[in-house]
Amino acid sequence: MTTMTESMSRRLLSVPGVRAVALGGSRARGSHRPDSDWDLGVYYRGAVDTGALARLAADVTGEEVEIAGPGGWGPWVDGGAWLRVDGVPVDWILRDLDRVRRVWSDCRDGRYEVGVQAGHPLGFWSPAYPGEVALCRVLADPDGELGELREETRHYPEPLREALVRASWEAEFSVAAARKSVGAGDTLHVSLCLSRAFGVLAQSLHAWHRVWCLNEKGALSAAADLPHAPRDLTARVAAILTSLDAPAVDAADALVRETRALVT
Repeated sequence: MTTMTESMSRRLLSVPGVRAVALGGSRARGSHRPDSDWDLGVYYRGAVDTGALARLAADVTGEEVEIAGPGGWGPWVDGGAWLRVDGVPVDWILRDLDRVRRVWSDCRDGRYEVGVQAGHPLGFWSPAYPGEVALCRVLADPDGELGELREETRHYPEPLREALVRASWEAEFSVAAARKSVGAGDTLHVSLCLSRAFGVLAQSLHAWHRVWCLNEKGALSAAADLPHAPRDLTARVAAILTSLDAPAVDAADALVRETRALVT
């Protein structure tokens, strides 16, 4: 499969607008399961020829494939395609190289955004862009742009670290909001507030350790493995989100305060 993705990456470079291709996700980090997808980040500049992408996808899969152009999957995930090659799932994920560079510049100055995005229930945190580059495996990069950016992003910016650690205040705010709703039996609002609190804590814990956090999926367990995470973090969060009652909110408040004391 590795040979196939490398060959596919070279063919993707023939598509007008494509500048580089990288292997991302769990496959790049070595944390994949046997059934994990193969995620290919397709880095483009300007306009990308979606018609050419569709023709290439049809050629490698033997069937017509729907291509989502830039913005087709939302404001942050951008677009791409879901393919099956010899029964194996392969995802093409479009990334605007110039936008990634702009976000990286913001991160170095301690600025970031959290945007609404389908598939990201706690929002898309913009530092994921440089984080993806830092953790990727470059497959095709004729001009060396992506490789150069990868070297830069391997050094976690201190201003971003400070900004994301400061952001942990929102976790306390979210727990306070949950406390107001638990008595009214508003389970949806309580669950959303507490989930948001734990998502923010995961971001802050990663940043404090200078580790990139790419999305919510696996973020809690990854945070729990960090050296200065609270003990039994995943089990405590699971118990809280299962109960969603007043004692659970109290437990969430204690966990948030404990975590903030570790990182601030």
